[in-house]
Amino acid sequence: MIFDEAHALKNPRTQVSRAARELNADFRIALTGTPIENSLDDLWAILRVVTPRMFPVKAVFRRRFTRAVESGDDGALRRLRTAVAPVMLARTKDRAAGALPPKIDNPVLCDLSDEQARRYDACLARAADDGFGSGLERHGRLLAVLTALKQICNHPQLVDGVAPPPDRGRSGKLDVALEILEANVAAHRPTLVFTQYRETGDMLAAAASSVLGRPVPFFYGGLPLADRSSIADDFQAGTGPAILVMSLKAGGTGLTLTRASEVLHYDRWWNPAVEAQATDRAHRIGQHRPVTVTTLTTATTIEEHIDEMHRRKALLGVHADDGSIVTELAALDDEGLMDVLRRNRGN
Repeated sequence: MIFDEAHALKNPRTQVSRAARELNADFRIALTGTPIENSLDDLWAILRVVTPRMFPVKAVFRRRFTRAVESGDDGALRRLRTAVAPVMLARTKDRAAGALPPKIDNPVLCDLSDEQARRYDACLARAADDGFGSGLERHGRLLAVLTALKQICNHPQLVDGVAPPPDRGRSGKLDVALEILEANVAAHRPTLVFTQYRETGDMLAAAASSVLGRPVPFFYGGLPLADRSSIADDFQAGTGPAILVMSLKAGGTGLTLTRASEVLHYDRWWNPAVEAQATDRAHRIGQHRPVTVTTLTTATTIEEHIDEMHRRKALLGVHADDGSIVTELAALDDEGLMDVLRRNRGN
């Protein structure tokens, strides 16, 4: 039995993981490019499916490896590698394809428009007046505020519920994105554009259509499988438009889109491993050109906090996910929370 995209089994409590563990097979193989997305517990969950007798107790695995590695114990990481060596084969891109072209990271800071700045501050002022509550209510209110702030960073009309196409000049980030897309089209550089939001994807597809002069599709999980396959195949074959807008989650795995030599991340996800997976749709075996990966971050906002978190976590060799970050923020008092969320005008 072979489990492709096996990182889908990282949560042992989900129905898919339970079903996988109940299936009978003489041999089990798990295939994934990201066995660890958030913590070493992800790896344990996959091993639990593939070799259930090897690490049967999660608490023991956490004590011996997860907590020890997170505390900076280099010896624990070496012990883990030794323990999984009999059942785990890791092939890095460098080993699998030494001729893979370079990946060029291009972080871009975008300014807020005057309207965005006013609406960002007004959103925070309302949140401060209403308070964040406590317990589950606090998580819910915080998540709502974070979503609103990130939508304002993308484009004010997303908060208003206005249908695409978007107005230019109202969002500093959209104006930068369109400049990049126009340059890529002129230079014949096919481009993948990723976003985490359905409404933002519709907006970007409409904006990209105006750049190309032909309809640009939005690839997202709500489309029928046949439609998604057709969109991906047309893009890769060169018969589809040279810009493809994609949902970060739906388009982030299981696709080869090496026609693209440009990747544009329009908004920031809490977990950099998810962004990296999406980038790898273009930067993978079969790619013969350098791939430029542009990440757009709105200056002075919550997006800069996410960007800083990415760098900090990368230095530690771990990743964050949306749930853990919301929990971390919710643990702050209201004053500390507002310090994180409000615009840092000194930047």
